[in-house]
Amino acid sequence: MTERIHVDADIRRARTLPARVYHDARVYEAAKEKVFARSWQPVGDVARLKAPGHVLPLVLLDGCLDEPLVLTHADDGKVRCLSNVCTHRGTVVVEGEAHLQTLRCRYHGRRFDLDGCMRSMPEFDDVEGFPSPEDDLPSLPLHAWGPLYWSSLDPMCDFEAWIRPLTRRVDWLRPDRFVLHHHRSADYLVPANWALYCDNYLEGFHVPYVHGASLGGKLDYEAYRTELFDWSSVQVGVAREGEPAFALPPGHPDEGQRIAAWYFWLFPNVMLNVYPWGLSLNVVQPLGPTRTRVLFRSYVSDASKLGEGAGADLHRVEMEDEEIVEAAQHGVRSRLYDRGRYSPRREQGPHHFHRLLADALNPV
Repeated sequence: MTERIHVDADIRRARTLPARVYHDARVYEAAKEKVFARSWQPVGDVARLKAPGHVLPLVLLDGCLDEPLVLTHADDGKVRCLSNVCTHRGTVVVEGEAHLQTLRCRYHGRRFDLDGCMRSMPEFDDVEGFPSPEDDLPSLPLHAWGPLYWSSLDPMCDFEAWIRPLTRRVDWLRPDRFVLHHHRSADYLVPANWALYCDNYLEGFHVPYVHGASLGGKLDYEAYRTELFDWSSVQVGVAREGEPAFALPPGHPDEGQRIAAWYFWLFPNVMLNVYPWGLSLNVVQPLGPTRTRVLFRSYVSDASKLGEGAGADLHRVEMEDEEIVEAAQHGVRSRLYDRGRYSPRREQGPHHFHRLLADALNPV
């Protein structure tokens, strides 16, 4: 992609992303390497790798990056994220979740320790300069926050800086104790561009129009606000009178307010919605220029609060969002539409996202 995208820093003057961003295959391919290959992504549940010897293969952004990785819990007690591709001839090493002492490639028998170091290789006695560090499995950065592990192939920003706005708001809830609730988790396929889905998420402007009979009845629209950070934003949902709200501790940034939910977005595609019952993780996974998979994973802290408040009916809200996003996807293909304008009061989130995305995509 050689054409630069400009989004003015002043939201009062700015125009939205050009329509081609939402359907052009060249933009999509550029986003794979410039955005997603450099992003932080959730790679596994902390609860699944408790014991040494546990290995868990995964595909990073299946359908987009398709990068084979493996989480390993070694005898030193450390969990690592390694490439799952053998350094001999490129075969996938670990093909299923298991408990192992070493990793062995079934193609030619190369073995690796659980820290990624190559241990042995048959028939390589006469190879010069072997083994070398290039024969070890590459290791990726790995961080734990809440119930999840996070990693990146080539991070564009520091993990702590990326996640800090979230931790400041919600760590008092002890999200590391949240438990995955399988029956409240689902995958959704949306025939729309991933960025268009994010646009919709990042503003509450549509709530009274699209969610008037559902979410709109739970939130005080006039008090709804967005706060921006370097790599993220949060939409603060204030509860209507009589609706459930957090009992915030002294000194909390929102102390004195009746907060129904925090809707965190972390660039480029991770959404963490925090309700009194727990956390709804949404990961927007691109599958093509106009196809997206959205993973919904519910991590529950207080099951007695399920079915109450702003997080009561996530499926209905998702269906309402999908309908409007699909309609927008049809519209942005119009020959008569290119760019729109922003509401300075209600669309700070999309404007912020568009500037980050344009910066990432533009030629250096």
